[in-house]
Amino acid sequence: MSTIMEKPQIVSRDEWLAARTNLLAKEKQLTRERDALAAERRRMPWLAVEKQYEFNGPNGKAGLLDLFEGRRQLIVYRAFFEPGVFGWPDHACRGCSLGADQVSHLFHLNARDTTLAYASRAPQQDIERLKARMGWTMPWYTITDSFDIDFGVDEWHGHNAFIREGDEVFRTYFINNRGDEGMGSVWSYLDMTALGRQENWEDSPAGYPQTKPYEWWNWHDEYAADASPNPKWVATVENARATENLNSTAPRSRPTDLQNDEQPKSSAGSCCSGESA
Repeated sequence: MSTIMEKPQIVSRDEWLAARTNLLAKEKQLTRERDALAAERRRMPWLAVEKQYEFNGPNGKAGLLDLFEGRRQLIVYRAFFEPGVFGWPDHACRGCSLGADQVSHLFHLNARDTTLAYASRAPQQDIERLKARMGWTMPWYTITDSFDIDFGVDEWHGHNAFIREGDEVFRTYFINNRGDEGMGSVWSYLDMTALGRQENWEDSPAGYPQTKPYEWWNWHDEYAADASPNPKWVATVENARATENLNSTAPRSRPTDLQNDEQPKSSAGSCCSGESA
């Protein structure tokens, strides 16, 4: 039996723009509140991980420290792929699979000294088969001990964030349930970490690594360790800052406040042309 959908009011263009402007003000406020929440997250106390955990990976046995792949931060998502899960052995949990389909290109995350890894209880041969079938490329490990129980992901999915100081590992944050719905973009991953996006507009504790926004961005196949930003790209960014007053102290200058048609543009009409009037 079909139902009649209750549609919104049909209005003129000016009325539509006015309604959109009113809603945009609320969206901007939400953006600022989200930034403030992320700033609080960067001030969360750290919990030392003193227990030794062992995983199986594509290259054999690995400890939690190995999952960092040499980077300073690590996010581990507990995906349900194992006997007893709906879809086994052909598929992982449908919700976890939907999330895996949303994972952005990891080179951008890696460029901020952060690694994303998945972990399940399925054997490695099944994980590799699943990744090949679904086109997933994230590192994916087999849990062999109480890691899932100890970090609150034995019965439900979730993201755990870690940071390391040398060989010492600390748990810094945990997101699960509906919080997982927002994960997948490089920004969502960085915002849950102890160091954040590492951009100098962020409210972070003294001494945290930070660089200018935009300038560190790159094509995913052209990141290189310790490489300086491309001078032409830096000039493009600076031109956008000048033409759109992105260096202003007003809230609008903050990168996360730019929404929809407010993306920075050069006066030549393209946000990435690098040309000035």
